[in-house]
Amino acid sequence: MKKWTLVVVAVASMSLLAAACSSSDSTSDASVDTSVSASAAPTQTIPEIASSNEDFSTLVAAIEAAGLGETLSGEGPFTVFAPTNAAFAALPEGTLDTLLLPKNKEQLAGILTYHVVPGEIMAADVKSGEVTTVNGQTFTIDAMADGVTITDAQGNTAKVTSTDIVATNGVIHVIDAVLLPAAS
Repeated sequence: MKKWTLVVVAVASMSLLAAACSSSDSTSDASVDTSVSASAAPTQTIPEIASSNEDFSTLVAAIEAAGLGETLSGEGPFTVFAPTNAAFAALPEGTLDTLLLPKNKEQLAGILTYHVVPGEIMAADVKSGEVTTVNGQTFTIDAMADGVTITDAQGNTAKVTSTDIVATNGVIHVIDAVLLPAAS
């Protein structure tokens, strides 16, 4: 049971990280509306933006189950690598259901905070290298001409599919997989 939980955590973390480093390549997550007016100031927090987009409904449910809604609505700034519903659906069967159980709240929070980086990092500022997440662990970003990928602590990779969804307290980058931190 403990090994299964670690696998789930690793997969969830991979997805969040990949979103932060997303490129504008079209993928199965292309339906995510990332339009942001260059002249308009953002009016919603990161959780409010996620809640207003059906492609993030699983992420929103996970944020609520982990009790992170208030934290992610805070001042920030935060950079969130947000996995889509498709990213969560790619987890092994039963993994998400297990993580959403109240007894796994701490583990779920660890996975989700592995998808969050302190500060506001726009796509143009993303560079290759190791990045420290809010949960204290690192993942590796590979920024190439053809896009950005994130490699989590488990060796899994996520591709950034959309970038620069600006919120009042940071920015969201969409990823195609769930990122997983190292097993503790």
